[in-house]
Amino acid sequence: MQERGIDDERQRNFLGGLARLSYRDVVPKPQIASEPYDASQNLTLFLHRDMNAKPSNSSFMIRVCVAGATGWTGSAVTKAVLASSEFELSGAVARKRAGDDVRSVLGLPGAGVTISSDLKDVSSKNTDVLIDYTDPATVKERVLQTLRQGVRVVVGTSGMTAADYADIDREAQSHGLGVIAAGNFSITAALAKHCALLAARYLPSWEIVDYADANKIDAPSGTTRELAEELAAVAENAKAVSISDTVGAKDARGADIAGTQVHSLRLPGYVISFETIFGLPDERLTIRHDAGAGAEPYVAGTLLAAKKVMQTTGVVRGLDRLLF
Repeated sequence: MQERGIDDERQRNFLGGLARLSYRDVVPKPQIASEPYDASQNLTLFLHRDMNAKPSNSSFMIRVCVAGATGWTGSAVTKAVLASSEFELSGAVARKRAGDDVRSVLGLPGAGVTISSDLKDVSSKNTDVLIDYTDPATVKERVLQTLRQGVRVVVGTSGMTAADYADIDREAQSHGLGVIAAGNFSITAALAKHCALLAARYLPSWEIVDYADANKIDAPSGTTRELAEELAAVAENAKAVSISDTVGAKDARGADIAGTQVHSLRLPGYVISFETIFGLPDERLTIRHDAGAGAEPYVAGTLLAAKKVMQTTGVVRGLDRLLF
């Protein structure tokens, strides 16, 4: 009866609380030394501003190595780094194209950086930030190795858990370096996550559905794992029937990720999508994000993280933490 009373109170507070919603009341803003937060700032302009503009308070370029430089997202990021006056491409890693010139591989004119097969030559002497868009099976060890070599990291590769990031945070803190990671670096995905975390403060029950192409090897996606783990920090997900009391195939209720049931579909015809579904009696709220076939939506957020990580110590998870 006590749990039911708590749920009723959360439901009664829902409408009255909408006018008072503040993301910073739900999830604390990370400790990043940067310019004062401007709540009125237009997020789209903030994220998609001209990446070629010189920072007014800096005269140096950030030296970036891209791991996965010839992959789907990594190639788009590498092209943006090469075109920017804020960044210098200090290295490119792609095992299958090692020894080739990165500009030639990406179809760009001129000579550039020779692609390496590993990170052995990456150090604080020649690189400020590693941007990783590689393999879920190897990303954790690569991030730890990079931190030990004195280099900050931006992680766009999915597959790591909260426990993995706790290990990475300890390593980063010990070196006084930063790591910014996101399951999805697009602004619309960040907004979908932002809205879901706000809704969870007032709506007692939710589940997540994660959609991707049949060839995606990790499940759930990094985006939905990150979201589920952060929802747990907002409120406890109320389940009318516990998974242990479910009759039949309990796996049909999805994977329990930090108290949220997550259902991963892997089928031809999908690119990348996720939805957080909240339920109340006689109504429900669905917050959904759909990605297209191109990697461009992830580029600006990744480069924003590459700048912010220069003033970050420890791990920050989620593009939304840089925006709100």
